[in-house]
Amino acid sequence: QVQLVQSGGGLVQPGGSLRLSCAASGGRAGYAMGWFRQALGKERELVARTTILGHVLYADFVKGRFTISTDDAKNTLFLQMDDLKPEDTAIYYCSFDSYWGQGTQVTVSA
Repeated sequence: QVQLVQSGGGLVQPGGSLRLSCAASGGRAGYAMGWFRQALGKERELVARTTILGHVLYADFVKGRFTISTDDAKNTLFLQMDDLKPEDTAIYYCSFDSYWGQGTQVTVSA
C-alpha cells in the first residue's frame, strides 16, 4: 500500500514562492506523478505531471512559474512554485498513479 505524505504550503504574498513536497512510501515509485489543485467551489484540476521516463506536462496557467521535479529514486515529488498569484490559492494534492496525498493548503494573499 503506497502512502503519500505532503509537506510545504502555507500563506505567501503575491509574487512569492513556495515549495511542495510529496514523499511516497510502502511501494514502488509511480509511473505517472503529478500535482493537482482544487480551489473553493471548483473542480480539481491538473497543475503539472511527470512520468518515470521524464515526460513533463504543465497546465497553461502555471507554465514558466511552476516546476515539477523528483528525487533520483523518484520516491519524492516536488513542486516549486514561483511568482504566485492570488488565483493560485487552492488545496494542492500530489498523486502517484492512483494514489493521492492528503492535500495541503496554499494561500496567496497580501
